[in-house]
Amino acid sequence: MKLPARVDSNSEVMMGKPCIKGTRIPVYLLLQKMAAGEDADQLLVTYPQLAKEDLLACLEYAAALAGEEVVLAEA
Repeated sequence: MKLPARVDSNSEVMMGKPCIKGTRIPVYLLLQKMAAGEDADQLLVTYPQLAKEDLLACLEYAAALAGEEVVLAEA
């Protein structure tokens, strides 16, 4: 899977977990916060180094993963 332009995975940063490029903020953390109900404005205040496009890249990443999901049929 190709990562969105604003997402990077580097084995030297956060053990290789996908992060917002140029930061140590992992994509999964932002997705968890959005799933818990934090909106974009709250996240941008909490993480002023981020832009709205970074949050959209997180959603793009999650959508790509969901699209590649393998569903196993029960036996």
